[in-house]
Formats: sequence, C-alpha cells, structure tokens
Amino acid sequence: MYNKSMATVTFDTLKFVECLKEHDFTEEQAKGLSEAFKEAQNSSIQDLATKGDVRELKHEMKELETSLKLEMTNTKADILKWIAGMLVAQAAIVATLVKLL
Repeated sequence: MYNKSMATVTFDTLKFVECLKEHDFTEEQAKGLSEAFKEAQNSSIQDLATKGDVRELKHEMKELETSLKLEMTNTKADILKWIAGMLVAQAAIVATLVKLL
C-alpha cells in the first residue's frame, strides 16, 4: 500500500489572470484558462511518485525476485528428481529386456 505525501506547487492565479488580461484576453477568458491550468497542474501532481513510493516499489521488487528464485530452485529440484527416477526406470527396463533375450 502506497503512502503518498502530497506534493504542492503554488500557482498564483491572480498574477496569471492579470498577465493574460495584459495580452488582450477578456477577464472571463483569463479566469477560465487560469482555472483549467490549475486543475491540469493539480491532477498531474497527484500522479507523481514520491521517493517513498520508489523505495517501497524497490522493496517489493526485491521480495518478488527472492520469491521467484526460490520457486525456480524448487522447480529445478523437481525436474532433477523426475530425471533421476526416469533413469532408474530406464535402467530397470533395459535390465529386464536383457534377461528376457
């Protein structure tokens, strides 16, 4: 479970609106654009990963790696057991066939 600490970036909407009005935007256009920009900025900040998120993900990846290594070792042991069993069975079959001939 991720614990995100909220990162904040200050955005001076009044200064932004005034700057737009100086460049021939109407008050309504400037306020609308300012609000849209502020919403877009806030939504993108929520999607950012923190250092804690990265640390936690690294820890989870290490646990997954350890788990996979253990599973691969167990699978390898199982395969070797089957091969050894098949070799013993093959030797028994060959010995039986030699006796019958």
